Order: sequence, then C-alpha cells, then structure tokens
Amino acid sequence: MAEEAGSGRGREQRGGEEAAERGPGAAYHMFVLMEDVLEKLKLLSYEEEALRRHNMRPLSRHYFALPTNPGEQFFMFCTLAAWLITKSGHPFEQPQEYDDPNAIISKILSELRSFGRPVDFPPSKLKAGYGEQACYVLDCLAEEALKYTGFSWKRPIYPTEELEEEEITEDDAELTLNKLEEEVVEEESDNEENFIDLNVLKAQTYKSGMSDSTKQEEILESTTDAAEWNLEVERVLPQLKVTVRTDNKDWRIHVDQMHQHKDGIESALKETRGYLDKLHNEISRTLEKINSREKYINNQLEHLVQEYRSAQALLSEAREKYQEGSGGVTERIKVLSEITEVLERVKQEMEEKGSSMTDGAPLVKIKQALTKLKQETIQMDIRIGVMEHTLLQSKLKEKSNMTRDMHATMIPETTVSG
Repeated sequence: MAEEAGSGRGREQRGGEEAAERGPGAAYHMFVLMEDVLEKLKLLSYEEEALRRHNMRPLSRHYFALPTNPGEQFFMFCTLAAWLITKSGHPFEQPQEYDDPNAIISKILSELRSFGRPVDFPPSKLKAGYGEQACYVLDCLAEEALKYTGFSWKRPIYPTEELEEEEITEDDAELTLNKLEEEVVEEESDNEENFIDLNVLKAQTYKSGMSDSTKQEEILESTTDAAEWNLEVERVLPQLKVTVRTDNKDWRIHVDQMHQHKDGIESALKETRGYLDKLHNEISRTLEKINSREKYINNQLEHLVQEYRSAQALLSEAREKYQEGSGGVTERIKVLSEITEVLERVKQEMEEKGSSMTDGAPLVKIKQALTKLKQETIQMDIRIGVMEHTLLQSKLKEKSNMTRDMHATMIPETTVSG
C-alpha cells in the first residue's frame, strides 16, 4: 500500500509538472474532457445499453477526472471502452474482473490505433482508471461510435426572445403604516385558509342584527333572482365554514379522554377476563401436578439419591488422594530427571576415557616421536664428529705452523753463529 501511495504521489507530481509546462489551464482540461465524454455517452444511451446490463450506477460529471476508487474506476473504464469499441463496429470481448489489466489495456490501445487515433502516452497511465489519458481514450472511442451510428453535430438553433415592455413600477422604498397593517392582515387571512373564527362570526351577526332592525321595512319584499341567489350561495359556501379551536391543554378534554379510555379498558377486560381465568386455572392445575410428581419422584428415588451422595463423597476423597499422589509423582519425576542428567554426564565421561584407553593413536605418535629423536641424535653425533675432526685438523695445522716457525728461527741463528 505504501508503494502504491508513493507511486500515486509520483504520478500526481509528474502530472502537475506536465500541466505547468503546458499552461495554467491544462490542469482543468480533464474536467472539460470528462464532461464532453459524459454528454457523448448520453447521446449513445449508455445507461440503457451498458450500465443496466452490468448493474452499474450512472457516472458523475467528474468520475474519471478525480481518483475515488481505482479498482472500480478501472473496471468501469474497461467496460465502457469495450462497449464503445463494439458500438463502433469492431467486435470486442467484454472484460472480466479477474482478467490481466495489461492485456486489456493493450487491446484497447490497439483498437484505438486502428481508428487512426494517436497514442503518445505509456499504457501504465490507464491502470489507475482515471486521469486525462483515460478521458482522452473514452472521448476518441465515443466519437468513433457516434460516427458509426451516423450522428452528426449541427449548429444550435436559438429561440427568438421577444422584448417585453418595461413596466413602470412605483417606488415602494418607503412604506406607510397603513400599507404595512394591510399586508399583515392579508398574510393572517391567507394563513387561516379563509376559515372564520366563531367569536368574529358572533360579532358580525350581532352587527347585522342591529342594522337589520333599522332596515326591516326594506327587506319585506325581495327583488333578487333565485338563480343569482343560488350562484352567490355556491360562491360563498366554502368561506362559511366555522372552526372551533380546541385547546389540548384544557382539563375537560383530558377528563373526556380518561373516561373514553376507561370505558375501552372495561369493555376489553370483560372479554379477556374469561380467558385469563381459564389460563390461571390451567396453570394452577399444571403446577399442582408438577408438585405431586416431584414428591413422588423424590420418594421413589430417595435411596438412589443417598447412594449418589455417598458415591460423590468417595469420589471427592479419591480426588484428594489423587492430587496428593500426583504432587509426589511430580516431585519424583523432577528428581529422576536430575539423576538421568547426572548419569548421562558420567556415561559420556566413561566413554571418553574408554575410547582414549583403547585408542592406539597415542602410542603410534610416541613411537614416531622416538624414531625422530633417534634420527636427530644420529645426525647430531655425525655433526659432533665432523666438528671434532675439523678441530683436530685445525690444531694439527697450528702445531705444524708453530714447528715450522721454530725451525725457521733456529736456522738463521746457526748461520749467524757459524
């Protein structure tokens, strides 16, 4: 994971350097290219033909421009590329999740070169599943698919807009107090949805009664048409609804609710009391049966229980003895292991001594050493004899030289005396 993160950071740094070389807007070119790819895919109806077949979600505007999930993005890239290649008239096998990514990328790039599109980037750029290279490949394949389907771009037709006359509006910067009160009254009336309060209705009826008492003589004879009256009634009828606002905090409402709940509980209790009584009787009978059976079983199995208790006591005593014996056994096992170690050491020492006593190698070495000493003594005797002989010869030479010198001195003296 650390290597992948490092490689991803390296790719981002290289991409940033390349974008800086091309210009300041090159870093955002992939976003524009991705939007073009998405529009072309929508023209090819990729959602119905490609995504539904593989149960995939629709793409976002910047799906291949930003890294989100490299594995999912790479599989989506390969799937869309294969679909676009087949849409362009070249049969292409749909890639699977466990296929070799290098082989899939090489096939896609070879198909892209067959369309005459240049590929001036290494195939490893497409392994991440996002970036400018992935958007470029999908854009080229989408264009080839649109060409194969016979789609052609046309100039846009802009609708003609009619110039509306500017209406002269009054300057509402300053509001008077009367206008503000009218607006507040209108908002309150809209919020109440044209419902009339009961108190307001009483006041209106009282005022109308006072006014009608003064005009009774005029209403004695009606001059209105019946059809017009019915139409007016139908028009005003929705506004004649009277609402009585109930306050949930009123204690009378709580008392009524309590009486209602009490009646409901009593009616439900009458029905369920019979079932509960039956259930209580059945449970009490079963409990009595269980108690009687339990007493019978205890009486019948009392001697077996005593035997079981005695056996349990014997078992506990045996376990205690076993634990004591196991403790002594462990101590003796330790002593035995120590004795065996000492015995093995003694055996090793005895074997070493026996092997040294039975082995003849030391005697052979001694004999060889004696023979070497004899040879060396013989050589030394010879050297001593040679030295004695040389010394004797040197002594004899000295004596001869001395006698010669004496004779040489003696002869001149005799000559001198004669």
